Amino acid sequence: MADADAIVVGAGLAGLVAATELTAAGKRVILLEQEPRQNLGGQAFWSLGGLFLVDSPEQRRLGIKDSFELALQDWIGTAGFDRAEDYWPKRWAEAYLAFAAGEKRAWLRAMGHRIFPIVGWAERGGGSADGPGNSVPRFHLTWGTGPGVVEPFEQRALAAEAEGRLILRFRHRVDALIRRGGAITGVEGSVLAPSEAPRGAATSREVVGSFSLSAPVTIIASGGIGGDLDLVRRHWPKRLGNPPRSMVIGVPAYVDGRMLTIAEHAGARLINRDRMWHYVEGLRNWDPIWPGHGIRILPGPSSLWLDARGNRLPGPLYPGFDTLGTLAHLRSTGFDHSWFILTQSIIRKEFALSGSEQNPDLTGRSWRMTARRAIGRQATGPVEAFKQHGADFVVAEDLDRLIAGMSALTDEPQLDAAAIRQIVEARDRDLTNGFGKDGQIMAIRNARHYRGDRLIRTARPHALLDPAHGPLIAVKLNILTRKTLGGLETDLEGRVFGPDLNILPGLYAAGEAAGFGGGGMHGYRALEGSFLGGCLFSGREAGRAVAKAI
Repeated sequence: MADADAIVVGAGLAGLVAATELTAAGKRVILLEQEPRQNLGGQAFWSLGGLFLVDSPEQRRLGIKDSFELALQDWIGTAGFDRAEDYWPKRWAEAYLAFAAGEKRAWLRAMGHRIFPIVGWAERGGGSADGPGNSVPRFHLTWGTGPGVVEPFEQRALAAEAEGRLILRFRHRVDALIRRGGAITGVEGSVLAPSEAPRGAATSREVVGSFSLSAPVTIIASGGIGGDLDLVRRHWPKRLGNPPRSMVIGVPAYVDGRMLTIAEHAGARLINRDRMWHYVEGLRNWDPIWPGHGIRILPGPSSLWLDARGNRLPGPLYPGFDTLGTLAHLRSTGFDHSWFILTQSIIRKEFALSGSEQNPDLTGRSWRMTARRAIGRQATGPVEAFKQHGADFVVAEDLDRLIAGMSALTDEPQLDAAAIRQIVEARDRDLTNGFGKDGQIMAIRNARHYRGDRLIRTARPHALLDPAHGPLIAVKLNILTRKTLGGLETDLEGRVFGPDLNILPGLYAAGEAAGFGGGGMHGYRALEGSFLGGCLFSGREAGRAVAKAI
């Protein structure tokens, strides 16, 4: 007799959604997680909680005209699907966009989820209308950030656990999938020693026992590879140049990719493993939680971006415009870092930090604290703390001292102060009237046409060398690992394919392990706000499909 109707591997967002869809359909589910209970919700807990929505009430209130057709054009232009393996990823993308333009918001709202009223504009592109990037703002910030996204499904899971329909087994690490008669019939693995480590911190891998469980269906929702730098480098795409020697890590250590290899050994098909999403605005965390802990700056468009040698990045590689385009350009320089130069006025209005813990006002759902972002000379408390304590920040009253401080942060190359001064002064000179030809300044002015950016996200254009907006600030930017865009190939129900392109019976996948759907629904690059959404949608589709199948 089977131990459950279904086994779900991974208690992150996709796993929670799949498990709770199953229990809501009356199925008995075992949810396995190698980390302790305090990590329920996985990576999603640490996120800013951005969700990709199309033609939402929030957009319409801000005068944003969006549609499924425009979103599809943006997605296809960004994804760049060009492989035979992209058949299912493309179908997943179309299905997800219909969800994002349809019932996604109402489905979440019915469970208590709420959205911050100002819609963000991420991945702005800057090229042709049918090229990469969001044509309009679509980044809907969850009121409560990542914990606010996890909360409805955590509550559903705990209620199902109390009713006996869901068995949560923490510190249970799956080491193998059981395959009999050509089908996956269960899992076996190791019981790890209990751990009281704080959420997100690395935990012991001491084995204290073993287990074997059977079920007609197993759903893999174990995440990607971003916590293992060796794996990231092993699968680093050649189109992005050589893998970095130095990176900071944007996900906890348990995002280790183990289950992808385990599934492959059991006969599952992995595709698009060279498609990744890593950021170029990473900071070394001065107060780390996990090993190599990095934090990403979510920048507005005004900081001046220089490569490691002090050359200005070409347009449209401006802050917040084209993540992987910028990564590819910076890898061609031969160095692992780059620089922002900005002012106190810019950092106050334009710097946000990724992570629920870096946004206590939004995470704590405090309107009073959030309102303070709009007043005074200071940035948010966490941003000012990084400015004061972060190893990657230089603050100075004049440009020569700033550049000397920048050079002191690297062994090589030493920066040419005269060349950088020429770049800064030329940029400032272009601001002397409302015309000009500097592409970035035109982009800043375009951003301020949008009410949301003008209110909280884009500083009034000003000269960097204007002391009224000082002090000057430089930030050394590191490459930060984040998301795996490829994964287990699935059909629209989440069923996993084998290498013979036939369905592997008994095995489903969801979330990042499935490339957020189909083995890579983002293609080569993403539009932001779509990672959490991909976990929600793929977890829901897999859970509902399994409930019907059994």
